[in-house]
Amino acid sequence: MSATAADPAKRPVEDLSPDEAAAELARLATAIEAANLAYHGKDAPEISDAAYDALKLRNIAIETRFPDLKRPDSPSEKVGASPAEGFAQVRHTVRMLSLGNAFADQDVTEFDTRIRRYLGLPPEAHLAYTAEPKIDGLSLSLRYDDGRLVSAATRGDGEVGENVTANARTITDIPTRLEGAPDVLEVRGEVYMRHADFAALNARAAEKGEKGFANPRNAAAGSLRQLDPQVTRSRPLCFFAYAWGEVSDPLAETQEAALARLAALGFTVNPETSLCDGPAAMLARYREIEAKRATLGYDIDGVVYKVNDLGLQRRLGFRSTTPRWAIAHKFPAELAWTRLEAIDIQVGRTGALSPVARLQPVTVGGVVVSNATLHNEDYIAGRDSTGAPIREGRDIRVGDWVQVYRAGDVIPKIRDVDIARRPETAEPYRFPDHCPECGSAAIREAGDSVRRCTGGLICPAQAVEKLKHFVSRAAFDIDGLGAKQIELFFADDALPIREPADIFTLEARDAANLAKLKNRDGFGETSVKKLFQAIEDKREIPLRRLIFALGIRHVGETGSALLAAHYGTWDAFAEAMDAARDLSGPAWEDLTAIDGVGTVLATSVVTTMTQEAERASIDRLISQITVLPDEGRTVGDSPVAGKTIVFTGTLEKMTRAEAKARAEALGAKVAGSVSAKTDLLVAGPGAGSKATKAAELGIATLDEDGWLALIGET
Repeated sequence: MSATAADPAKRPVEDLSPDEAAAELARLATAIEAANLAYHGKDAPEISDAAYDALKLRNIAIETRFPDLKRPDSPSEKVGASPAEGFAQVRHTVRMLSLGNAFADQDVTEFDTRIRRYLGLPPEAHLAYTAEPKIDGLSLSLRYDDGRLVSAATRGDGEVGENVTANARTITDIPTRLEGAPDVLEVRGEVYMRHADFAALNARAAEKGEKGFANPRNAAAGSLRQLDPQVTRSRPLCFFAYAWGEVSDPLAETQEAALARLAALGFTVNPETSLCDGPAAMLARYREIEAKRATLGYDIDGVVYKVNDLGLQRRLGFRSTTPRWAIAHKFPAELAWTRLEAIDIQVGRTGALSPVARLQPVTVGGVVVSNATLHNEDYIAGRDSTGAPIREGRDIRVGDWVQVYRAGDVIPKIRDVDIARRPETAEPYRFPDHCPECGSAAIREAGDSVRRCTGGLICPAQAVEKLKHFVSRAAFDIDGLGAKQIELFFADDALPIREPADIFTLEARDAANLAKLKNRDGFGETSVKKLFQAIEDKREIPLRRLIFALGIRHVGETGSALLAAHYGTWDAFAEAMDAARDLSGPAWEDLTAIDGVGTVLATSVVTTMTQEAERASIDRLISQITVLPDEGRTVGDSPVAGKTIVFTGTLEKMTRAEAKARAEALGAKVAGSVSAKTDLLVAGPGAGSKATKAAELGIATLDEDGWLALIGET
């Protein structure tokens, strides 16, 4: 039986037994409740919108197939989350409901069909809908008595919300008095933050050394739900009105006219709202709004359709948590269209010229994206490494509208380009043939997909990136000397760090310069002492880590471990590389005979070790440190060689990428999910379903300290 078949959470609903369905409903209820609390209660979502929607859809599908198993606490009967502690509560006179979702064109057509069937209307009968952008913000209900704002409340669980009246009064878009309004009027809408204001807010937080918000929705929700109204006042919040709750007199006879009435009373309604005659017009408007998404200046995550006739809305009524007369047509969670404003070239430690797309910011998968990788010059030109067309041969140009793709923690990518919206002035991009940092020739070798700067050590970009790699966690890992500090020291003329040996002479040079370091921003006497001690602690380093730290092209952690295990000591390694210059000699044959070391890797190592300037820099480093002999561990005899490992939860002493690299360097296979083939689960804080499944399957589980002890890196 496959792992998928054994796991009820991954099996099709129609294949579940009643017992499995009941267990699945229990799991889904717990997962959805946790997601609701994180999103609505803490303004800190832990899963993507797409993942949340998938959980709810699966829950509904199981309840539909097994109606007798529907739980009393079913997520399909709930809206939002309970009000947070610290706020007074407001009971909504008319419940604040959520909306049903449409994800495909067919869902919109079926929505129209259901309404016509419910009302007894034939397919040819006229039925108009409003279509408006679905604002990605925080729902708010405003109650006015005799034209005076008396309360403002969040949605909460739909029946009871949080009293945020004092905070709402600080929002410019929310009038505190109305002229000509019904005696009782409850206006509902969305609090949001514009992109420009969000960027400025995060910039101010960064200046103060504070953590910024992940996206405008979190910023808006966190700002409105402050216990101190003065904090809310300092945040640039906006409000769109789009609905109403209790009213003493009807606002109008149609949705469109009611919005116009709200605008006349002083509320801001979305100018992108329009009237549509049937599904074809609704879908056309959806695509128009999607095309404008990046230029609106605020986040939207779909389009909301509502039956325009309010009399028909009343006839259609409500389900338990959603109105029958409205639906939200969601945009794909990991995709968005935006404008490509520029293409920049970054130079890496191996001299690779990497193109980066600078984008008009857009929120994709819950994160504001302003940069994306463009891979290489072939990708920009619309071809793969063999010359075959990609994107049907469409190239990418500055000014283009491009589709951005992001999933999970993956670096954003450009998936497609809309030629129909290309500016007439857009020119094909000419990839540079010289390094933008040092001006050296940038060449592309046969079989290589990228161009590389030939400047070597004279190229400042390569030098900085090599130094960042040198102090990275899997290399020297010097506490207090990370990428940011490397950039500062590299640009410092008084106490520069331009090559690795400079790190280990820093304290002596600082004393000679009358302790200039502790007079710099960010460094005090205590922090300087800690930095010097951290550097001193790393004067001894294992051979394999040293080889990896040198940043030799094609030599990762696995290659470094293989070389260290074979040669044992630095002197033996260095002498062998010198001798291997003779490609017909025994030293070269010995090097290329190492299992896992091919000609490409061997050539790269020998070239680095025998270039005069680079070797001189390495020798200066060796004079400052002690290289410990390899312990004799090889990939073949490591405790995890040949085993399948899964990492889950939050790792605190290394990144997930570093943990994967270390495991693979020791001969392990790293998988993304737990199955019967998994040998070991490494679980950090926050481990969830993977840890549960591992326990069910009897798979050995270690915490991060146990993992490090296992591989001998405590």
